[in-house]
Amino acid sequence: MADFTGFPLWGPQFYAQLERHNTREFWDEHKAQWERDVREPMLALVAALEPEFGPARVFRPYRDLRFSADKSPYKTHQGAISGPAPGFGFYVGLDADGLLAGGGFRTHSAEQTDRFRRAVDADDDGVLPGIVATLQQQGFTIEGASLKTQPRGYPADHPRIVLLRRKELMAITNVGTPPWLATPAALDHVRAMWEQIRPLADWVTKNVGAD
Repeated sequence: MADFTGFPLWGPQFYAQLERHNTREFWDEHKAQWERDVREPMLALVAALEPEFGPARVFRPYRDLRFSADKSPYKTHQGAISGPAPGFGFYVGLDADGLLAGGGFRTHSAEQTDRFRRAVDADDDGVLPGIVATLQQQGFTIEGASLKTQPRGYPADHPRIVLLRRKELMAITNVGTPPWLATPAALDHVRAMWEQIRPLADWVTKNVGAD
Protein backbone atom coordinates (compact mmCIF):
# COMPACT_ATOMS: atom_id res chain seq x y z
CA MET A 1 0.00 0.00 0.00
CA ALA A 2 1.20 3.52 -0.80
CA ASP A 3 2.29 5.81 2.03
CA PHE A 4 -0.22 8.33 3.37
CA THR A 5 0.29 11.73 1.75
CA GLY A 6 -2.79 13.60 3.01
CA PHE A 7 -6.45 14.07 2.08
CA PRO A 8 -6.92 16.16 -1.07
CA LEU A 9 -9.44 18.94 -0.52
CA TRP A 10 -11.50 17.45 -3.33
CA GLY A 11 -12.94 15.04 -0.73
CA PRO A 12 -14.90 17.55 1.38
CA GLN A 13 -16.02 19.30 -1.81
CA PHE A 14 -17.26 15.98 -3.18
CA TYR A 15 -19.26 15.20 -0.04
CA ALA A 16 -20.85 18.66 -0.11
CA GLN A 17 -22.09 17.89 -3.62
CA LEU A 18 -23.12 14.35 -2.67
CA GLU A 19 -25.40 15.77 0.01
CA ARG A 20 -27.31 17.50 -2.80
CA HIS A 21 -26.97 14.83 -5.50
CA ASN A 22 -27.11 11.49 -3.72
CA THR A 23 -27.78 9.39 -6.81
CA ARG A 24 -26.16 6.45 -8.52
CA GLU A 25 -25.45 8.58 -11.58
CA PHE A 26 -23.54 11.19 -9.59
CA TRP A 27 -21.66 8.50 -7.67
CA ASP A 28 -20.64 6.61 -10.79
CA GLU A 29 -19.41 9.81 -12.39
CA HIS A 30 -17.06 10.54 -9.47
CA LYS A 31 -16.28 7.06 -8.13
CA ALA A 32 -12.79 6.79 -9.62
CA GLN A 33 -11.69 10.07 -8.07
CA TRP A 34 -13.36 9.12 -4.77
CA GLU A 35 -11.28 5.94 -4.75
CA ARG A 36 -8.10 7.93 -5.38
CA ASP A 37 -8.69 11.01 -3.20
CA VAL A 38 -10.83 9.64 -0.33
CA ARG A 39 -10.76 5.88 0.13
CA GLU A 40 -7.11 5.20 -0.69
CA PRO A 41 -5.83 7.97 1.63
CA MET A 42 -8.11 6.68 4.40
CA LEU A 43 -6.79 3.14 3.95
CA ALA A 44 -3.21 4.42 4.03
CA LEU A 45 -3.87 6.54 7.13
CA VAL A 46 -5.32 3.76 9.27
CA ALA A 47 -2.72 1.28 8.04
CA ALA A 48 -0.02 3.60 9.36
CA LEU A 49 -1.82 3.91 12.72
CA GLU A 50 -2.75 0.25 13.22
CA PRO A 51 0.47 -0.74 15.02
CA GLU A 52 -0.24 1.85 17.74
CA PHE A 53 -4.02 1.76 17.99
CA GLY A 54 -5.17 -1.68 16.88
CA PRO A 55 -6.83 -3.34 13.87
CA ALA A 56 -8.62 -0.91 11.59
CA ARG A 57 -11.74 -1.10 9.49
CA VAL A 58 -12.66 1.38 6.74
CA PHE A 59 -16.42 1.57 6.32
CA ARG A 60 -18.24 0.89 3.09
CA PRO A 61 -19.76 3.89 1.27
CA TYR A 62 -23.20 2.32 0.87
CA ARG A 63 -26.02 3.03 3.31
CA ASP A 64 -28.09 0.21 4.82
CA LEU A 65 -31.56 1.02 3.49
CA ARG A 66 -33.44 -1.94 4.94
CA PHE A 67 -34.92 -0.11 7.93
CA SER A 68 -34.51 3.50 6.84
CA ALA A 69 -37.12 5.89 5.51
CA ASP A 70 -34.28 7.77 3.81
CA LYS A 71 -33.44 5.83 0.67
CA SER A 72 -30.36 7.88 -0.27
CA PRO A 73 -27.96 5.16 -1.40
CA TYR A 74 -24.59 6.61 -0.32
CA LYS A 75 -23.11 7.79 2.98
CA THR A 76 -22.11 11.44 2.94
CA HIS A 77 -18.89 10.73 4.82
CA GLN A 78 -16.04 8.24 4.82
CA GLY A 79 -15.25 6.80 8.22
CA ALA A 80 -12.84 4.32 9.74
CA ILE A 81 -12.34 2.86 13.21
CA SER A 82 -9.31 1.34 14.85
CA GLY A 83 -9.45 -0.69 18.05
CA PRO A 84 -9.82 -4.03 19.77
CA ALA A 85 -13.44 -4.82 18.82
CA PRO A 86 -16.26 -3.57 16.55
CA GLY A 87 -17.50 -0.20 17.74
CA PHE A 88 -14.63 0.34 20.20
CA GLY A 89 -11.55 2.47 20.00
CA PHE A 90 -10.60 5.35 17.73
CA TYR A 91 -12.56 7.01 14.92
CA VAL A 92 -11.57 9.18 11.96
CA GLY A 93 -13.84 10.51 9.25
CA LEU A 94 -14.03 12.86 6.30
CA ASP A 95 -17.19 14.72 5.27
CA ALA A 96 -18.33 18.00 3.74
CA ASP A 97 -17.00 19.93 6.74
CA GLY A 98 -13.58 18.29 6.62
CA LEU A 99 -11.78 15.98 9.01
CA LEU A 100 -13.16 14.69 12.29
CA ALA A 101 -11.57 12.39 14.84
CA GLY A 102 -12.44 10.86 18.16
CA GLY A 103 -13.35 7.60 19.79
CA GLY A 104 -15.10 5.72 22.57
CA PHE A 105 -17.78 3.11 21.88
CA ARG A 106 -20.97 2.66 19.91
CA THR A 107 -23.20 0.13 21.59
CA HIS A 108 -24.19 -3.05 19.80
CA SER A 109 -26.35 -4.56 22.55
CA ALA A 110 -28.35 -3.85 25.69
CA GLU A 111 -25.79 -5.91 27.61
CA GLN A 112 -23.02 -3.49 26.65
CA THR A 113 -25.09 -0.53 27.81
CA ASP A 114 -25.85 -2.32 31.06
CA ARG A 115 -22.13 -3.00 31.67
CA PHE A 116 -21.37 0.64 30.88
CA ARG A 117 -23.92 1.90 33.41
CA ARG A 118 -22.81 -0.50 36.13
CA ALA A 119 -19.23 0.68 35.66
CA VAL A 120 -20.31 4.34 35.81
CA ASP A 121 -22.32 3.62 38.96
CA ALA A 122 -19.29 1.98 40.59
CA ASP A 123 -16.90 4.78 39.54
CA ASP A 124 -16.90 6.53 42.93
CA ASP A 125 -13.42 7.93 42.25
CA GLY A 126 -14.78 9.83 39.24
CA VAL A 127 -12.32 8.40 36.72
CA LEU A 128 -14.69 8.54 33.74
CA PRO A 129 -16.12 12.00 34.58
CA GLY A 130 -12.54 13.24 34.79
CA ILE A 131 -11.68 11.76 31.40
CA VAL A 132 -14.80 13.31 29.86
CA ALA A 133 -14.13 16.72 31.40
CA THR A 134 -10.55 16.72 30.08
CA LEU A 135 -11.70 15.82 26.57
CA GLN A 136 -14.28 18.61 26.63
CA GLN A 137 -11.59 21.06 27.70
CA GLN A 138 -9.51 19.85 24.75
CA GLY A 139 -12.34 20.67 22.34
CA PHE A 140 -14.09 17.32 21.98
CA THR A 141 -17.88 17.04 21.89
CA ILE A 142 -19.48 14.18 23.83
CA GLU A 143 -21.93 12.23 21.67
CA GLY A 144 -23.99 9.05 21.74
CA ALA A 145 -27.57 7.90 22.22
CA SER A 146 -28.97 9.03 25.55
CA LEU A 147 -32.18 8.80 27.58
CA LYS A 148 -34.11 11.92 28.58
CA THR A 149 -34.74 10.54 32.07
CA GLN A 150 -32.77 8.32 34.41
CA PRO A 151 -32.44 4.63 33.46
CA ARG A 152 -34.38 2.10 35.46
CA GLY A 153 -32.74 1.22 38.74
CA TYR A 154 -30.77 4.47 39.16
CA PRO A 155 -31.91 7.50 41.18
CA ALA A 156 -32.49 10.82 39.46
CA ASP A 157 -30.06 12.51 41.87
CA HIS A 158 -27.19 10.11 41.16
CA PRO A 159 -23.95 12.15 41.03
CA ARG A 160 -23.15 10.72 37.58
CA ILE A 161 -26.70 10.72 36.21
CA VAL A 162 -25.71 12.52 32.99
CA LEU A 163 -23.36 9.67 32.09
CA LEU A 164 -25.80 7.02 33.32
CA ARG A 165 -28.42 8.26 30.84
CA ARG A 166 -26.10 7.40 27.97
CA LYS A 167 -26.37 4.14 26.07
CA GLU A 168 -22.98 4.72 24.42
CA LEU A 169 -20.20 7.27 24.66
CA MET A 170 -18.14 8.93 21.93
CA ALA A 171 -15.93 12.02 21.99
CA ILE A 172 -15.58 13.75 18.61
CA THR A 173 -13.81 16.84 17.34
CA ASN A 174 -14.24 18.34 13.87
CA VAL A 175 -11.11 20.16 12.76
CA GLY A 176 -12.42 21.22 9.36
CA THR A 177 -10.02 21.71 6.46
CA PRO A 178 -6.78 23.11 7.93
CA PRO A 179 -3.77 23.62 5.61
CA TRP A 180 -2.16 20.38 6.83
CA LEU A 181 -5.13 18.22 5.79
CA ALA A 182 -3.75 17.70 2.26
CA THR A 183 -0.23 16.94 3.51
CA PRO A 184 1.48 13.97 5.20
CA ALA A 185 1.34 15.96 8.46
CA ALA A 186 -2.33 14.97 8.76
CA LEU A 187 -1.11 11.61 10.01
CA ASP A 188 0.62 13.21 13.00
CA HIS A 189 -2.44 15.33 13.79
CA VAL A 190 -4.76 12.33 13.80
CA ARG A 191 -2.25 10.39 15.90
CA ALA A 192 -2.16 13.25 18.43
CA MET A 193 -5.97 13.41 18.64
CA TRP A 194 -6.19 9.65 19.09
CA GLU A 195 -3.64 9.86 21.91
CA GLN A 196 -5.97 12.35 23.61
CA ILE A 197 -8.79 9.83 23.19
CA ARG A 198 -6.77 6.88 24.51
CA PRO A 199 -7.87 7.20 28.19
CA LEU A 200 -11.53 7.02 27.10
CA ALA A 201 -10.90 4.16 24.67
CA ASP A 202 -9.04 2.22 27.36
CA TRP A 203 -11.80 2.84 29.94
CA VAL A 204 -14.64 1.62 27.73
CA THR A 205 -12.63 -1.35 26.49
CA LYS A 206 -11.90 -2.43 30.06
CA ASN A 207 -15.32 -1.72 31.56
CA VAL A 208 -17.73 -2.40 28.68
CA GLY A 209 -16.05 -4.80 26.27
CA ALA A 210 -17.32 -6.44 23.14
CA ASP A 211 -20.34 -8.74 22.99
